[in-house]
Amino acid sequence: MTGKDEAELARLLRRAIAGDERAYAEFLERTALLVRGFVRRKIVQGGVDPEDVVQDTLLAIHLKRHTWMADAAVLPWVYTIARHKLIDAFRRRGRHLTVDLDDVAETIAQPEREGASDRDIDRALGTLSPGQRAVVSAISVEGQSIAETARRLGMSEVAIRVALHRGLAAIARKFGRE
Repeated sequence: MTGKDEAELARLLRRAIAGDERAYAEFLERTALLVRGFVRRKIVQGGVDPEDVVQDTLLAIHLKRHTWMADAAVLPWVYTIARHKLIDAFRRRGRHLTVDLDDVAETIAQPEREGASDRDIDRALGTLSPGQRAVVSAISVEGQSIAETARRLGMSEVAIRVALHRGLAAIARKFGRE
């Protein structure tokens, strides 16, 4: 904006404060354009609706227009209010941005499966008694349920749970992960 535009806005606001409704409407229209541009330049990452900030700013200007000193520049006053309303909007949004996962799905790396090699599994199972080895292998390696393992090995489900717990505890002790 030029100094002439600044002077015109100040003139319109002075007339508005004096009760000229047309001058006030024109002042608000011009101010809304300026604030809209200012806010759109400041919102880079999204998450805040620029129009909400514009409306909040215009409302604050309306409510606080009596605080503007008629001999002062109007634009610094307007931009200060807009900046504060923008900060308020970011605070309301919080520190988290919401992103539609469909927009970024192809850029997200798939998690790597962290698994033990067959050699590591055989080594761990080799430290167990034959009964514990059968239970731990059936449940932890093959993915069978406790009920399936109990039927297959001819044991009660309670005995399977005990053997599984003891077997995993023995592996943890042996390999230092208890």
